[in-house]
Amino acid sequence: MNMERDSTHNLIVGYILWIFGFLGAHRFYFGRPISGTIWFFTLGLLFIGWIVDLFLLPKMAREADIRFIPGRIDFTLAWVLLVFFGVFGLHRFYLGKWLTGILYLCTLGLFGIGYIYDLCTLNNQITLINGKEQGRGLAACPPLPSPARGRGA
Repeated sequence: MNMERDSTHNLIVGYILWIFGFLGAHRFYFGRPISGTIWFFTLGLLFIGWIVDLFLLPKMAREADIRFIPGRIDFTLAWVLLVFFGVFGLHRFYLGKWLTGILYLCTLGLFGIGYIYDLCTLNNQITLINGKEQGRGLAACPPLPSPARGRGA
């Protein structure tokens, strides 16, 4: 395990994506797919939330570094491959998912639906792969607290 690399998400990349933040790009990158979708459909909550996010990005980066597992698969490279070449499945090839990579290549990201799915789940996919390689598996990424989930389950 590489102890020097404790950061999974690059803050500078977050700021670059923030420029397109009214479309939610930075929120997807930092593992916030629900608010990323809201930002996409509301133009960053009519640009007000987008401006507020300028100051929230360091916190989002810290939370992403805590939540996701660093490892062989680099989050930033996977996101670049997804954003620019996702419909061709290059990010899937990088993750070692050759079958779905070929499927994405032949169907343009399963006609765009698979691309949208990966926007929402890429961080978790990478964490599962990195955790599995380190022998940490699913226990490494506990679910986030949910108001609908009881404590005594």
